[in-house]
Amino acid sequence: MDVLIVDDEPLARQRLRSLLAAHADLHVVGEAGNGRQALDAVQSLHPDLLLLDIAMPEMDGLETAHHLARLEQPPAIVFCTAYDEHALSAFEAAAVDYLVKPVRAERLASAIERARRYVASRPAQAAPEMPRNQPRSHLSARLRGSLRLIPIGDIRYLQADEKYVVVHHARGEDLIEESLKSLEAEFGERFLRIHRNCLVAAEAVVELRRGLDGQTHVVLRDGAPPLEVSRRCLPGLREKLRHL
Repeated sequence: MDVLIVDDEPLARQRLRSLLAAHADLHVVGEAGNGRQALDAVQSLHPDLLLLDIAMPEMDGLETAHHLARLEQPPAIVFCTAYDEHALSAFEAAAVDYLVKPVRAERLASAIERARRYVASRPAQAAPEMPRNQPRSHLSARLRGSLRLIPIGDIRYLQADEKYVVVHHARGEDLIEESLKSLEAEFGERFLRIHRNCLVAAEAVVELRRGLDGQTHVVLRDGAPPLEVSRRCLPGLREKLRHL
């Protein structure tokens, strides 16, 4: 099996490499220091197994697993962490095992065997959405079997389009297979509902502008087109904007 080691501590990565050397059928194809790097590496190196830390800068291991689950054939994930309080969240993230540092050789061997069984029988379709205890730092759009990460801070607005949501962001737009309702539940502190089919980033709002026809629009920064505010959403929107 091909293995990717993901940990922000070089010494931890080195220890895992030394333990894996005892397994002749394993090949370490690369290393990564955070979740963003790990996702890029997975899509270029196609490892069978990730040894994945949880507490990392930029993107933690649990969010990384969330995005990986959207791939058509996600790799097996074994979490390697210094903290045991994340065990339940790790298994909700479909990890095949959970190892507490310092990782012992016999426990790693057991986890590798679990990973072999997973790889031999892994599904040909993406796994269902997994629960999360805290909002993600990125959304992910699937593009021909790969993932495009969209930082939450780059998003201007989210607009429902049948069973998809169009994410309008600093680099353009992407379709994601998530519901507007679930996104509002996860990111309600950062996005404001202006219509039954639209959420806007609070920090992107410049002003509310009422036209001659009596219709109110949200004016966004960076030249984005004004967006219509429904009469139903207008009172709540005004109230929230007062407190920003």
